[in-house]
Amino acid sequence: MAEIQEKADSGKGGKKRAKKMSVHLDMTPMVDLAFLLLTFFMLTTTFNKPQTMEINMPVDPDNPEEQIALKASNALTIILGKGDDVYYYFGLAADNPTVEETDYSAAGIRKVLTSPQVKSNDKMTVMIKPMEESRYKNVVDILDEIKITDTRKYALVEFSDADKELLSQQQIGQ
Repeated sequence: MAEIQEKADSGKGGKKRAKKMSVHLDMTPMVDLAFLLLTFFMLTTTFNKPQTMEINMPVDPDNPEEQIALKASNALTIILGKGDDVYYYFGLAADNPTVEETDYSAAGIRKVLTSPQVKSNDKMTVMIKPMEESRYKNVVDILDEIKITDTRKYALVEFSDADKELLSQQQIGQ
């Protein structure tokens, strides 16, 4: 607790001086209270659970012949380029489709994914092909857009030589 200590008067010179008082505070109870509060808040808090993205990976079939070929009318390919560039085309690269450029905004790739051409076709499969120069953030962003637009069929596919040739023919991403 606190206590007041008085210093004795020296009595020199015949003058009476006021008594000097000093205050001594015992900080032990305050430190105890601080540690009790710290312990209480540490034990009663709940920590955030890490959020993970669930991706179901397909099982490799034993026979590659069992894989079903994708029709060009049921394919939308999204290519993730360097520097947050997004390209897309309908159909397959072998058919030499027109490649369009867009962005990650609501008026960009989300508008493409919610277009009647995509939503009216139940068999439409969105193929996401990241280039080597694309960032991991871009893959997460496009998967978020897939989730927002409630697209059921999608796949992460390797960026092939046919796609590279298609982009170079149309002089995109160079």
